[in-house]
Formats: sequence, structure tokens, C-alpha cells
Amino acid sequence: MSKEINISDVKQIAIGAALLGSGGGGNPFIGELMAISAIKEHGPVTLLEPSEFPEDELFVSASNIGAPAVSMEKFPNGNEFPNAFKIFEQYYGKKIYGTFPVEAGGINSMMPIVAAAKMNIPIADADGMGRAFPELQMSTFVLAGHSVTPMVLSDERGNTSLINTPDSFWAEKIGRNFTVQVGATSSSASDSLTGKELREAGVLNIVNLSQKIGQLIQHANDFDAIDTALAKLLQLTHGYKLMTAKITDISHITKGGFNFGEITLDGLNENEGQTGKISFQNENIIMELNQQVVATVPDLITMIDLETLQPITNEEVHYGKRIIVLGLPANKKWRTSAGIKLVGPRYFKYDVDYIPIEQRFMNYQKKQEEK
Repeated sequence: MSKEINISDVKQIAIGAALLGSGGGGNPFIGELMAISAIKEHGPVTLLEPSEFPEDELFVSASNIGAPAVSMEKFPNGNEFPNAFKIFEQYYGKKIYGTFPVEAGGINSMMPIVAAAKMNIPIADADGMGRAFPELQMSTFVLAGHSVTPMVLSDERGNTSLINTPDSFWAEKIGRNFTVQVGATSSSASDSLTGKELREAGVLNIVNLSQKIGQLIQHANDFDAIDTALAKLLQLTHGYKLMTAKITDISHITKGGFNFGEITLDGLNENEGQTGKISFQNENIIMELNQQVVATVPDLITMIDLETLQPITNEEVHYGKRIIVLGLPANKKWRTSAGIKLVGPRYFKYDVDYIPIEQRFMNYQKKQEEK
């Protein structure tokens, strides 16, 4: 059944989505503040479960695109989504029934709440990734044959652009170029789908999963030990503990509307004496442990605080931070040949084949035991 999202729910969803965001998706705290402000002003928003999506009604995503690090300094003014949705309704000659998150990630889990509160429309509990990815065409909607466009981009100055492209890769190129020109971040309304299409092509119940993860992390200190809370978290996400470590080096550059970088890790506790490296493009793409690849996209590589289990996004990492690196299996839609071609490690120019994390990490552990 549908439920209302209130302020306490927002905080939990933001935590869980930040974990699923694989280091990217934008700063969760900024998005959380925006969502809380919108709910305080306009009241709670309705979350529809998949069985409640009206078959033929129109849904449009609400998100931010661009370099997440820039979003910590360049804030939306709140009018971006009403402006963008108005252009959509003029384009279709039809009212937009509801919105949804295009991905699970820090700020982008919150943008549909902002849009829904301001326009008094519901949110559908589905997204197009089950995690966060850096490029617009990287969605299960595109895998199912749907177009990213029409897409409306808007910024805090009032600039808007209605984009139509022949394919989703052109949507990424043109949308990214607009975003770079307006300051490396912009707000986006895209991926227009009927309720039926959204239910069939999306990753379902992602908001509820985010909230369950957030609830668990929020109450991690209520357990008898942090390791007990971590075990519950791994059970909930079907995840793996890849490494306990301290961050010893960070390289970071913003280029072409993306954040690129590497995080160097020195092992702690059971990983004492080991080294690790995470490479990212907004989101974490690949992780090496002792110079062996242990996880790659489309599976999730995410960092959490060693003591609180709070997720850590890539713009929040700093030297000396003590973390646990988790690996979570991707939604099964990404584990198809088409999914791997679209978002696998070779797309990101790594000379590595995709191997599911449960197999890859088990192989690594076996090699370690044989030494």
C-alpha cells in the first residue's frame, strides 16, 4: 500500500540511498536538507508501491546531473523542477501524474521528494539503476528500449533546455554539454514512462530498500556490537565485506561534468599489511585488493565509516578516514550481456571482464588461503 514520506523517513532514505550510490549520486546531506525543507513547506509526499502505478498515467524522473563535488557549492533555488515539469506538460499536452528517482544515490534519491512536495504529486517506488551511475543512458529503462529524451534541463538562473535526441548516448553528450556550460551541475526531468512501463523496466521497491538500510544504520549503535549491525547490513543487501582500511591518498579532478579519481587504502585489523585502490568516475568503478581486482561495475563498491557504518561519498573522503569497503551484487537486469556492455568495466576503459562479485571475491579469498 502507498505510504507517506515525512521528515524522519527522508533522513533514513538519504542514508540508505547514499550507501547504494556507490560513492556517487551527489551529496546526501544537501539533498536531505532540500527534501526536508520542501516537506516542511508543502507537507508529506505519497510513495506508491509498484502495484499502485496507474497503467497509462505519465511519470517523469527528477534528478540532478553533473559533477557531485560542484553540487556542494552550487545549490538549486527550488524552481528548477516546477519549471521543467511545466515544459514537459506543454510538450505532451498531458498532466504529469507522478515522479520517481532515476537512480539510488545521495542527492538524487532526494530530488523526487523535492519535486513531489512542490507539485503535490506522488513518487513511484522504482528507479532506473538500483544504484547510481555517472551517465544518463546507463539505466534499465534504456536497456528495455526506452529513450532518455525528451529531457528538460534547468538551472538556478532560470536557463532551461528541451532536448530530443535520436538515441540515449546523444542525450548524454548534449545534456552533459549544457550542464558544463551552466556550471557543471543542472537539474533534469527525463525518462518519461507510463506506470506500466515504469513497473516493467524499473528496479522496483528501491525507496523502501533505501529506507530499510537507513533505519539499520541509524540504529547501528543499538546492537551489542558494531559487527552485529554490519552482519545485518550485509544480510539485508546480500553484500560482502571487501576490506577494512584507512584512506592514505586521494587523487581527484573534475573534468567534463564528472568527478574522476583514485582512493588508496592501507589495510586495518584483518587486512593489516594489505593495500587497496578504488577508482571512480562519480561512482566507484573498480576495486583492487593487493593488486587483484575484487569488484567491478555493475556491482556496487561502497564505503562506510568503520565505527558508525554511515556511508561515505567520494566528495567526503579524506586522508586518515577509517572505513569498511563493501561490495554488493547489482540488480539482475545489469547482469545480462546487454547490461554488461552498457555499464561493465570495459565501457569505462578497464581491460577487465565482468565477473559477478560473489564469484570474483570468492576466487580472491581462495588464492589468499593457498598462499
